[in-house]
Order: sequence, then structure tokens, then C-alpha cells
Amino acid sequence: MTDQRGPGRPRSEAARQAILNAAMLDLDEHGYAALTMQGIAARAGVGKQTVYRWWSSKADVVLEALIERAEQVVVAPDAGTLEGDLDAFLTATFREHGLRRVLTGLMAQALLDPEFAKAFRDRFLFSRRAALRQILDRAAARGEIPADVDRELLIDMVYGLLWYRLMLDHAPLGEPVGRQLTGLLLRAVSAPPPGTGAASTSPSGPTSSRLSSSSPTSTSSTSSRPTS
Repeated sequence: MTDQRGPGRPRSEAARQAILNAAMLDLDEHGYAALTMQGIAARAGVGKQTVYRWWSSKADVVLEALIERAEQVVVAPDAGTLEGDLDAFLTATFREHGLRRVLTGLMAQALLDPEFAKAFRDRFLFSRRAALRQILDRAAARGEIPADVDRELLIDMVYGLLWYRLMLDHAPLGEPVGRQLTGLLLRAVSAPPPGTGAASTSPSGPTSSRLSSSSPTSTSSTSSRPTS
């Protein structure tokens, strides 16, 4: 499933926004499983064929609505420091905005539909990774992140935590989690104090002070990571 539409009349922007808003309202009220193209059309005040002319499934409608909301709500800030950028970005990301049922519904659909999975990954998941990567790249250019820190692993840590909590619902999301994660990431990337070398000694033995791209875990997974 993709949102590529066949020939026909061009989209009316007012109708498009009405459809996207209707889809999100229905999701908030009834959940993804109960969402239907007919229900979206009725709530938007358009014919069902209008919705099908522009999207092939409810998943495609929701995906487009989600992408637009994410671009408006979770932007890549530029506060001039890694701490400021991470705090702003991660608190907004983990604020959730009532989207748990939307995100888990789309992930479930992606597991069942390989074509939709590709669209979900390429258009939404990778774009969110790119926004965080931009923050880390700027920090590296400013010298706030050592050159050997594996930025892709840091991105995996952020979104791994987000999706694990979304799917299991065993622990809360919210701004405090974003702030805690900001602190953890800042400690993970901090360079060792001058003269101490790359490792520090603790009562249990030497420990690495940061996430190096030369670590076995990082090296084994780098080759399969997306570059988008």
C-alpha cells in the first residue's frame, strides 16, 4: 500500500486536510482497529471514493496525517549546544501527543503488509532518524561529540527506547523520560578528562567512557544501517 494515486482530478487542499483531520480524530476516539475508510469519509464530509482516489488504504491516510503532525510538533531545534538541542527534541518526541494507538497500529500494519512497511520506514521512521542525526552532526562539527562516537547507535538507543515502551506499555512516556534520556546521552558521548586516557577505572575494573564506533556491537551492525 502506498499513497500514490492514479489519474484524476487534483487534490483539493481543504478536502485533504478534512480527511487527515477526520482520520486522526477517529483514531483518538476509537483506535486503529475500528478505523474505516467509510468512517473517515463520513466524518470529513466527502465521498468514500474521494478518499480512495487519493489513498489506497486507511494506513496510508494515517501515515500522511502522522508525517504532517510530526513535522509540525517535533522539529530539529538549533539551540547552539548539544544539550539544548537534545532536550528540546527528546522532550517533544517523548511527549507522545496521544499518538500511542496511532503508532502501534501503523507498526502492526507494517508487520502484515511489506509494501506499507517500506513506506512507513522510508517516509516516517527514517525522517525522524534524520532529524536526530542532524542534531548529532551539528554537535560533532562543534566538537561536542568525539569523532569516534557511533551516532547511529545513539539514534538506535533513542528510538529503541521509544518503540519498546510504545509496544509493551510497561513504563511511561512523557517529557521527564526525554530529559532523562538527554542526560544519559550526554554522559555517553562525553570525552574522558585530559590525561586520563580513553578508559576510567571503577571498583569493578576499567570502563569505557563513551560509545566508540570501533566497539564490537557497533561494528557488527553498522553495515546494515540505513544512510538516509
